[in-house]
Amino acid sequence: MHWLAKLVLVIIGNSLALWLANLYVPGFVLNANWIGVAIIALVLSILNFIVKPVFTLILGPIIVLTLGLGVLVVNAIIIYFLPIVDNHLDILRGSISIETIPALIYTTLIVSAINFVIHLAT
Repeated sequence: MHWLAKLVLVIIGNSLALWLANLYVPGFVLNANWIGVAIIALVLSILNFIVKPVFTLILGPIIVLTLGLGVLVVNAIIIYFLPIVDNHLDILRGSISIETIPALIYTTLIVSAINFVIHLAT
């Protein structure tokens, strides 16, 4: 698959995952229109591309010992950093917040499941 088509598919999937988390997870607040959600999904995709390999390398022994479930910890760390990064962008200031730990866990499960399906499809 062409790299640009894959990037667009990943951004659409992350947008869908964030929208579903906003609908079904209490404590996850997303106050943005569809363009803002797409920009937040782009930021999440960039974090997955840049930060995820670093944390996967650092937490590699934990991922091996937990038979792959440690990847959820890596995804939770990335999603925890998402509101922090978005608050530093002027156009997205205050558009996303994660209020509780269970909201972070449920959002991580939703985003991880949708990203898993997308990566299986590509």
